[in-house]
Amino acid sequence: MRRLLATAVMTVLAALCQAQTLRWSSQGDMQTTDPHSQNELMTNSLNSQVYEGLTRRMKDMTMGPSLATEWTQLSPTSWRFKLRAGVRFHDGTPFTADDVVFSMQRLRDANAPQRVFANAVGIPKAVDPLTVVFTLDKPNPVVPELMANLFIMSRRWCEQHRVTRPLDFKKQEESYASQNANGTGPFILVSRQPGVKTVFRRNPAWWGTFEGNLQAFTYLPIANDATRTAALITGEVDFVLDPPPRDVARLRTQPGLKVLDGEENRLVFIGMDQARDRLLYGEVPGGRNPFKDLRVRRALYHAIDIEAIRTKLMNGYAQPTGGLTSSPRGAYGDPRLETRLPYDVAAARKLMAEAGYAEGFEVTMDCPNNRYVNDERICIALASMWAQIKVKVKVNAMPRTLFFPKVEKFDTSLYLAGWGGGSTDADVMLTPVLRNRGEQGVGVSNYGGSINNEADALAAASTVETDPHKREALVKAALQGFRDQVNIIPLHRQVIPWAMRKDVALPHSPNNWASMDWVTVGK
Repeated sequence: MRRLLATAVMTVLAALCQAQTLRWSSQGDMQTTDPHSQNELMTNSLNSQVYEGLTRRMKDMTMGPSLATEWTQLSPTSWRFKLRAGVRFHDGTPFTADDVVFSMQRLRDANAPQRVFANAVGIPKAVDPLTVVFTLDKPNPVVPELMANLFIMSRRWCEQHRVTRPLDFKKQEESYASQNANGTGPFILVSRQPGVKTVFRRNPAWWGTFEGNLQAFTYLPIANDATRTAALITGEVDFVLDPPPRDVARLRTQPGLKVLDGEENRLVFIGMDQARDRLLYGEVPGGRNPFKDLRVRRALYHAIDIEAIRTKLMNGYAQPTGGLTSSPRGAYGDPRLETRLPYDVAAARKLMAEAGYAEGFEVTMDCPNNRYVNDERICIALASMWAQIKVKVKVNAMPRTLFFPKVEKFDTSLYLAGWGGGSTDADVMLTPVLRNRGEQGVGVSNYGGSINNEADALAAASTVETDPHKREALVKAALQGFRDQVNIIPLHRQVIPWAMRKDVALPHSPNNWASMDWVTVGK
């Protein structure tokens, strides 16, 4: 009888665990399990289930404690973080201040795209096993925000597996950290098959409190839009992060499914090579780089029918903007910094003629085909629009695993990209994307190599200004300076509906980031 009872209990528990497993999907896979070698949304999102920062963004997008329980600004250039006691990495190694110091050093490596933020928070020093003081070379008013995405690794584990440096993703380098992970977070990496599936299970020793009931989850990248939608309808997956806009209305009417709507803190834009004298990928009369001419950049902007993209391509799931921040809040809600150049083909043709390109030119546009909503289709639509001003565009679409290494090597002439995340502060866009390329990772994602000295100086000043009103003025002036020179061409901010089974509960997030410890299934 006892044996039968025990068997019955085990059967019930197994069924319960199965019911508390989530299968979810998006169009592209994470790029690596090395949390310091890529700064891309899906990669960061999945790695954040395993790795943690000193701070964490909460459901309302405010900053909360994580591996640090409290922080204090000791002076304009000094911050003290008190670390959480009793935390262990997944391999059982205790978490200490030494791991924080090591991780920040690893994040400052030339292979780490996050080095711009790691350098911005200063040099850490372990005061005792649970206290770290960061010393900055200049004030930074957003240090706690930056800490959220600077993930902490185990020094012992990295040394043991010879991964003390981030892998060089641009050169498609592989290391032990490419497919293995050892964090402190709520879930443990079980297995990884790139492009197929990645499996995680609950960390029973996590220091935090699970608000959801997940025991495990599996991430299944499905590139094809129709296949991804069908997988949700037939029950092969439980949650789709990025349902195709054209399918959202149908998904809303499906029994057993629901759709959560929300805006994303992400700007989709066009970048242009403004550094080289000749384009790497193009045929231009006279051989000059046309993108170095402001008139050409303005002409491309004027030739974009942004409303057609919004209504016909995005099915309304986009907010056209002329802003240069991931959210209007980054520009302090100033409507003057959101206005677009009008759609005006005649004006575009006039500018092309004035610049000496009345007969146009040819150029290749690099574009991901599984990163942003309808990314490849947007590029094809732009190519058609620019044909009206005799700019012949060859769309070079590719998976994100090829796109990011290419543009990160600045191996591009024209490209579509996006930028955003949890923080709505303007510096998240200004310093890595818009500013001139410089030391300590400044301009690391300025793939077009644009130079705007006046706006760059204003943006640099805003990063060290602690007076809120003075900082607001500097940020606005910097943004207007980059707008005036059309260093990038903004398109829209994404609107992201999430589609899922009705018995799946999770809070929609503006950073398009699903935190699995908040997910409940089967209730």
